[in-house]
Amino acid sequence: YCGTSSLPASLKKKQLKDIKAGDVFLKPGSPGHAVIVLTTAVSDKGKKIYLLAQSYMPAQSIHVLKNPSNQGLSPWYEVTTAPDIQTPEWTFYPDQVYEWEKF
Repeated sequence: YCGTSSLPASLKKKQLKDIKAGDVFLKPGSPGHAVIVLTTAVSDKGKKIYLLAQSYMPAQSIHVLKNPSNQGLSPWYEVTTAPDIQTPEWTFYPDQVYEWEKF
């Protein structure tokens, strides 16, 4: 069985500033939660933004998350030095960014 409790064994931590499509924000546990980075973009001035998506178990209907902290940028999130990342239902922290291990 795979869930948020077992995912850390398949993932490795990374820095928020280095996120890319396919990376995961993960709160391991029971209950835990994960959201996936769909894509990223970088402006001419170096500002990096990203889109997040989630689903629930069973994964049937994935949806893009709104950004409740920045309605003007929503649904995009910006890579900043803020202490947390607020999604509509969960709060994540910069040290909860993971990428898949390469096999």
